Amino acid sequence: MIRMKGINKGYMLGEEKLPILKNIDFSVEKGEYVAILGPSGSGKTTLMNIIGCMDEMDSGKYYLDGVAVHETSQDGLTDIRNKKIGFIFQNYQLIPTYNILQNIVMPLLVRGMTYQEAEAACMNTIHLLGLTDRIAHKPSELSGGQKQRVSIARALVGQPAILLADEPTGALDQSSGRDVLKLFRELNELGNTIVMITHDLEVAKSAKRIVRIVDGQLFEE
Repeated sequence: MIRMKGINKGYMLGEEKLPILKNIDFSVEKGEYVAILGPSGSGKTTLMNIIGCMDEMDSGKYYLDGVAVHETSQDGLTDIRNKKIGFIFQNYQLIPTYNILQNIVMPLLVRGMTYQEAEAACMNTIHLLGLTDRIAHKPSELSGGQKQRVSIARALVGQPAILLADEPTGALDQSSGRDVLKLFRELNELGNTIVMITHDLEVAKSAKRIVRIVDGQLFEE
């Protein structure tokens, strides 16, 4: 599902380039549940942004679900983000003026579905996530755990190749965090490929495989 070879990325600091990712080799098979574990400043956010096609690498090759990302145009990267990646963020990134159903159907509307088509297509996911009785509510009326469920539902409706989760329990209390990690395991058992970025070892242990990132280099557990 993911094949990365020799990925390098740096940012200019004055007249010098500061290396962030150093010759990264990384692969994820279809159906895997992988945690990328690292402290602040380790390069994990930069790696997540490259996996999610939100940032470009300086060198190397990256294939996502058979697509050569390193050879893809900006318009093509937008298409990949919309069709192949389901994003789950720490701060949910829900639209506060929309109700839950409107938030969840957004990726399908971007693909060109009518609202009626999108609503019909997402009802199974809404039921799976236990949100059926919340779809008319606004995000402000939900708990943190419920908001994250909405974020997960929005990521799932487009049937992406991978779910990319950035510190998905970071804004949650301990109980809600455990519930979200349990949900991730259930989604993985259903066949979803999940890549989770975290700084928390206990969160990482919920995945089936852990990869550590230290000073821009990956080390397999």
